Amino acid sequence: MPDVLRLGFIGGGMDSAVGDTHFIASRMDGRFGVEAGCFSNRAEINLQTGEKWHISTKRCYPDIVPFLEKEKDRLDAVVVLTPTPDHVEPVVTALELGYPVICEKALATSAADACRIAAVRQEQRGFLAVTYNYSGYPMLRELRHWIRQGRLGLLEQIHIEMPQEGFARLDRHGLPMIPQPWRLTDGNIPTLSLDLGVHLHHIIAFLSGEKPMELVALQSSRGRFRKITDNTICIARYSNDLECSLWFSKAALGYRNGLKVRVFGEQAAAEWRQTDPENLLYYDERGRQFIIDRSDADVEVACMARYNRFKVGHPAGFIEAFANLYWDIANAIEASRQNAAHSSEYVYGASHAVEGLIMLESMARSSHERGWVTVE
Repeated sequence: MPDVLRLGFIGGGMDSAVGDTHFIASRMDGRFGVEAGCFSNRAEINLQTGEKWHISTKRCYPDIVPFLEKEKDRLDAVVVLTPTPDHVEPVVTALELGYPVICEKALATSAADACRIAAVRQEQRGFLAVTYNYSGYPMLRELRHWIRQGRLGLLEQIHIEMPQEGFARLDRHGLPMIPQPWRLTDGNIPTLSLDLGVHLHHIIAFLSGEKPMELVALQSSRGRFRKITDNTICIARYSNDLECSLWFSKAALGYRNGLKVRVFGEQAAAEWRQTDPENLLYYDERGRQFIIDRSDADVEVACMARYNRFKVGHPAGFIEAFANLYWDIANAIEASRQNAAHSSEYVYGASHAVEGLIMLESMARSSHERGWVTVE
């Protein structure tokens, strides 16, 4: 077995939405250990996080730069888990100091900032992975494999949605569910797009390999926080005549996370839902409908041992999917030590992030101009 890679976290403290998930997922398969960090700019939270994760107080730093400088020869990579608007400086600093960097999506709040990061990564010949965790689900990877094998025929349509209810529902006391303050401010790209839209761009690219060419979008505020965008509907034309629709929302009552993707080809169609992640629905041109899981005789990817921590019938879920991505990132980091031009079919970096942010900027522009725009 390869050595356990040593991680340090920037952000991800006890008051973070994603810290525990990254901590658990990175360690699940023994590929990483979390050994140090600057977990929060609040001293109490920073130290409490270290105590919770059994990290020495000597390696829980109050500031990012001293953390990166003092841990330079003691860590194999750093994970940036700060709020999205605060990603750029720690990512750039870590890359300039020679760290491999893993960054929570979205990489940045604008394509320009993502391009800055990409330029530093290129200059340093560094390693950067952005975590789009949903493509870690085994059956979504299986669907990608089937598409590439031609089992659906030429792709014609993808319809993908990610409705959530967080900005519309009330808590158990009948009060609005107040999100983190930074999520209540929109830049040129609405925060909704940085939270949810990046995933939909990624999944379409992951499955199809195609790129958005032009789109029309409608963005609105429908929930309880009327100064920010919380609902987006988009129709997009992709390369190779692929037609796509995207809907993502935080004002959709009844949906905790209704991520669903439907793919239609000339010969067959398929559907995958995050609420039933172990099953892939497959429909052929003779009208037959199939439910495919990891044990199916036709499965070639999801049946691999790495995806079967326990036998089929005992569902794996969100954190296991995240752990699958961390496994791939560990492989990519190890490969990068041998060859800076490493590649992985499951690990995405700066260029993919830039493409996604350009698409999200185009959605905002289309909604403002009330018409079709070129994605550029």
